[in-house]
Order: sequence, then structure tokens, then C-alpha cells
Amino acid sequence: MLRCLSGAELDVAAALLHDGGVLAYPTEAVFGLGCDPHDRQAFERVFALKQRPPTQGVLLIAADFGQVERYVDLAAVPARVLREVRAGWPGPNTWVLPRTGEVPAWVAGGHAGVALRVTAHAPAAALCRAFGGALVSTSANPHGRPPARDWQTVADYFGDGLDAAIDAPLGGAASPTAIRDALTGAIIRA
Repeated sequence: MLRCLSGAELDVAAALLHDGGVLAYPTEAVFGLGCDPHDRQAFERVFALKQRPPTQGVLLIAADFGQVERYVDLAAVPARVLREVRAGWPGPNTWVLPRTGEVPAWVAGGHAGVALRVTAHAPAAALCRAFGGALVSTSANPHGRPPARDWQTVADYFGDGLDAAIDAPLGGAASPTAIRDALTGAIIRA
């Protein structure tokens, strides 16, 4: 049976993540699947649960810029672009930025950059703070199915395949955050 954690049990959730666990957690609009981005086995479990090709890559979610700064090739980002990105954080803005060697290849998939979001959604930000860094964030759904918007759908989709799910409210957004290329302004996902 899927273990349900309350928003007050973030220390338990963080310990699960540090031990290679995979869990579902609420984001701005949908539940996300998360793990330690540097744990390849946990990451592969996420993709197996989603039945998704690993070349697609995922985004990382964080509580503050300090949690993602090491992943961004700051020398490749013009100052005005970095100001624009940072002005939208924390918030429901996901940006693709040039990546450093700190980004595991499996996180980026076949992409040259890395998608990052510093969230203003309190439960997701609290999870990142409890974990002590950025987390993988990909919608909680098998490939081709609608993203889960409640704990029961997470349980129906994944059951015991997950180590836990955090039962806390979504952020109220109608759809997942837009993803934009920070250097070109191109919209990757509306």
C-alpha cells in the first residue's frame, strides 16, 4: 500500500529521497514524481513508473536560486537574461538554461540545457528545503495519461511502485508551468 505522508512529515520524505526513494508531491498544478537527481537508480525508477523514454529529460525544482545555481553555466547566460529569470523566481516559471557538468546526463536527456524552476508553491519548496537541494520534478502519470491532480489518482497510477506520496494541496494553477528557453525566449511547453 502506498505510504501517505502529511506535509508535516517532510523529514521522513527527505530521508526517503536520500535513501534512493521515489515519491509523489504536489506542485503548482499537478502532482510530480521526484527523486534525488544525482541518484541514477532512483531516476531510472521514475522513468520506469512513467513508461517514458529517458531521452526526454526532466526539470529540476528548487526552493531558492542557491539550490540550482551550480547547474547553470552562468558564463553562458547574459546578465539581462539572468535578471529576467531570477525576477520570475520563486514562481511558476520554468526556464531552460545552459547547463554545467554538475547536471547528470540522465537528467538532461538528449538536451544541451537543463530545465529549472524555483517554486513559490509552499509544499514543494518545503520538500526541497527538507531535502537540502533541487529535486527531479516530472508529472505524476504514466506516459500518455493525464497528470494526477490528487492523492488517490497517484495511488491508482503507481500504488506500491512509489515509496510515498505527500498529501498536501496543489497550488491552484490550471495547467503545468510553461517552459521557456531563457536564451531565445522560445516557448517549449505552453
